[in-house]
Amino acid sequence: MKSTYALQLPLLAAVTLMAACNGGNTTKQTQDTAAVAAADTTKVPAFEVSSIDSSAKPCDDFDQYVNGNWKKSNPIPSTESRWGAFNVLDKENKEVRLKGIILSLADQKDLKKGTEEQQISDFYRSFLDTAAIEKLAVTPLQPYLDKINSIQTLADFSKVSGELEAIGIPGVINFGVEADARNSKMNALYQGQDGLSLGEKSYYERPDASTKEVRDEFVKHIDKQFASAGFKEAEPGKTILDFETKVAKLQLSNVELRDPVATYNKAHYSELKKLAPDYDWDAFTNAQGIKSDTLIIQNKAYVSKVSALLKSTAPETLKTWLRWQVLSHFAGFLNKQLDDENFHFFASVMRGTKQQRPRLERAIRATDGIMGMPLGKVFAKKYFPESSKQKVSEMIENVRAVYGERIDSLTWMSAATKEMAHKKLASFTYKIGYPDKWKDYSSIDIKPANLVENIVAAAQYDHKEALNKIGKPVDKSEWGMTPQTVNAYYNPLNNEVVFPAGILQPPFFNANADDAINYGGIIAVIGHEFTHGFDDQGSQFDAEGNLKNWWTDADRKNFMALAKRYINYFSGIEVQKGFFINGALTIGENIADLGGLTLAYNALEKSLKGKPEPALIDGFNWKQRFFLGWAQVWHANTTDAALRNQIQTDPHSPARDRINGPLPHLKAFADAWGCTPGSKMVLSDDKRVVIW
Repeated sequence: MKSTYALQLPLLAAVTLMAACNGGNTTKQTQDTAAVAAADTTKVPAFEVSSIDSSAKPCDDFDQYVNGNWKKSNPIPSTESRWGAFNVLDKENKEVRLKGIILSLADQKDLKKGTEEQQISDFYRSFLDTAAIEKLAVTPLQPYLDKINSIQTLADFSKVSGELEAIGIPGVINFGVEADARNSKMNALYQGQDGLSLGEKSYYERPDASTKEVRDEFVKHIDKQFASAGFKEAEPGKTILDFETKVAKLQLSNVELRDPVATYNKAHYSELKKLAPDYDWDAFTNAQGIKSDTLIIQNKAYVSKVSALLKSTAPETLKTWLRWQVLSHFAGFLNKQLDDENFHFFASVMRGTKQQRPRLERAIRATDGIMGMPLGKVFAKKYFPESSKQKVSEMIENVRAVYGERIDSLTWMSAATKEMAHKKLASFTYKIGYPDKWKDYSSIDIKPANLVENIVAAAQYDHKEALNKIGKPVDKSEWGMTPQTVNAYYNPLNNEVVFPAGILQPPFFNANADDAINYGGIIAVIGHEFTHGFDDQGSQFDAEGNLKNWWTDADRKNFMALAKRYINYFSGIEVQKGFFINGALTIGENIADLGGLTLAYNALEKSLKGKPEPALIDGFNWKQRFFLGWAQVWHANTTDAALRNQIQTDPHSPARDRINGPLPHLKAFADAWGCTPGSKMVLSDDKRVVIW
């Protein structure tokens, strides 16, 4: 069972209600001291001057000026679709630190069944046991294929869809569990849309040549996978594309999904039967073990329309689509032919990645994906000393204090709303490094020689855990990321910011760097996460984490007018011919970036009051180095295909525009670099957007 508010991937992004900061393939979270891993003694330069392209002008293209030579010297590895600061640090965490942990466990003999050590070791072994994987081929899928083959009616389809949901395979309708957005202390059952293999409805609708090519390749990919698996359908690719295109037309766009009010429709369970009487809801929920009198429906119109679509679709088409869901879900864990073709489409076609990582590296990453928290326990103990929490706490409190001052200085907000904003700011809680308590994973049955069974066992654990939460109090100590994750997030339902140990390393925080570099890095990241509490989504939640308006009508109107100007600003940026940033999709992350920079710069200024002017470093003053710190955090090279995918699916703007985008709105940037009117990165005062 999926969480409606589950965090997605890379960049400082917002995912439904949880906003993350990540510099990879999506999310938002975003990111004068924190700790470096005790075991990491190598000094990392605060800023590498050799990265600068001196032929570029900082006031015309700051990214090219700061990072031009870095990008030239750091081409995208063949195993990646994007290469930047997040990826470099993530690679170090996984392929050095986690690898060392996993390999040391894999060398141990006779590990006790059910211990985290045994689970980590045996899952890793199962991924590397290619002989067993090749021998089994698609045999591990047979129990699920048999269920699909038995479908004769829509009621049968409902039941089998529920059974597949219980092991993590999505249908066109899914259920999840998360805190009730209007009663954040209690967990609730949520219903949402799903079922698009290409991830977002625009892939099924855009008429441009590159998107059409993706659809054509999608059809070929399915045909190849069905043939490799021994499935006998004729033209399965066309069948599935046609069906998913019909589903896509019924779904909310990723921009519409950002509206927490419109997507919150609490109802009695019986409402589902009224909305879609032909769908067997009891069969669907009973197959998953779901018991709840109420639920929160994302989009009532979708429930009705997709049910009608299912009713009008031939059972054989529905069976073909379900076979595809099962095959695609597990393809990366099956024999080489299926695995390679899965990589070809979803990594090469969709994101421009040229080749798979070596099997050993993939085994490390897969183990982290399944046993991330147990691994995180060891990671945190080894690389994040307890003393670091205090240092990060101090940084967070500095940002909180500056945010309060910024609220007081706002000219567009009334005193009444400012009072409520201060109340929310004061109620922010935070988590640093790693959880205070760890979950018990001992019930997951991990075996050394059956990879698919291990994936299923982990999914069943997650599903059971979700079931046990329905209608019960929220555990606010729970984490949405593992400690080793290079990211951070804001959760409006808890009104909390969370900073895993994985991101508290260079270039985000560098213990050997000057304050200006760190303020442009980790302090701006902390400010980014704080600002998510006051972006277009987060600002709709109160101090208790409830979806509740705390604004006067006039102040909300003022805020949305500023947001609209910022939406229009980013929507005018063309990142590839015919592909523009979706300002409405990225507004939450863009507001958070602008707020993070503003807060961090003000905090740096405040810290220097009454002190001697810091000396130049490498010829740059402290104001300039602040912005150098910001730019090096986000530097990245991205493939064309990944860039197109990001524009359509990711709530974060591309790396270049995360760097350059907010800077023209900061007078401090123009002052720091001596930018004159007419420079490409200079806006007049009346064009600048100042929100927080």
